[in-house]
Amino acid sequence: MARIAYVNGRYQPYAEAGVHVEDRGFQFADSVYEVCEVRGGALIDTTRHLARLERSLAELKIAKPMADRALRHVLGEVVRRNRVRNGLVYLQVTRGQATRDFLFPGSEANPTLVVLARAIDPAKVAAKAQHGIAVKSIADARWGRCDLKTVMLLPAALAKEAAREAGAQEAWFVDEAGFVTEGASSNAWIVRPDGFVLTRKLDHRILGGVTRATLLDLLKSLGVPVEQRSFTIAEAQAAREAFVTSASATVMPVVSIDGRKVADGKPGSLTLRLREKFHDLAEITPV
Repeated sequence: MARIAYVNGRYQPYAEAGVHVEDRGFQFADSVYEVCEVRGGALIDTTRHLARLERSLAELKIAKPMADRALRHVLGEVVRRNRVRNGLVYLQVTRGQATRDFLFPGSEANPTLVVLARAIDPAKVAAKAQHGIAVKSIADARWGRCDLKTVMLLPAALAKEAAREAGAQEAWFVDEAGFVTEGASSNAWIVRPDGFVLTRKLDHRILGGVTRATLLDLLKSLGVPVEQRSFTIAEAQAAREAFVTSASATVMPVVSIDGRKVADGKPGSLTLRLREKFHDLAEITPV
């Protein structure tokens, strides 16, 4: 079956879908995006994703392409047309097409909206979680507004490639003070020896992950103590458990950091429990 993309009001085969060569998302990375999990044919945590999208658009003064109700319909329709039961749906909004200029265009530029969906085998992700992943630390040289979900992802791509070359599956960025900010495509967490769960507090250096927010709700419901503060690589290596969160991985165990095992080098029991229970609390929207 040919995959279908949504581009500016049209559902098109991938081979025909495209944006203008002077689209500002292409030329300036003047664009934001969201990625929602699709599970059992339903969208996960859509309300939080759309709220974050609206914040990113407002901060960059990009017009909203359509109302939330219409956007929800488009997301669901792309998922249905691609027959995705388990996977991801990706949406991107750019400032639109305009003659190349660093200055923002006037009202003649309308935002570009692109929506894609693809299937992911949940069995492969589950198998990965049973073994856990390795992490490599990387100096954080990204721009200062990582709290906005923009498409300026070259530093993250470089970090992911460096991690792969080192035999790891994710990179953790480390700031100039030696503290972990976040993963290249995830939020970073550790479990202290005393059972407290740590994750960095929200600031401009990290993205306010939707999965992160839902997991904080889950931890509260389970009575697990949480502290939102910065931690170092050394503290993470000495932790009882470590994991990352994202829409694509939900809760993924980390078993080694810079070649050093975390605890016994196996996924931790709390991490696996959180992964198992995550969707009990997440918002589920059938499409």
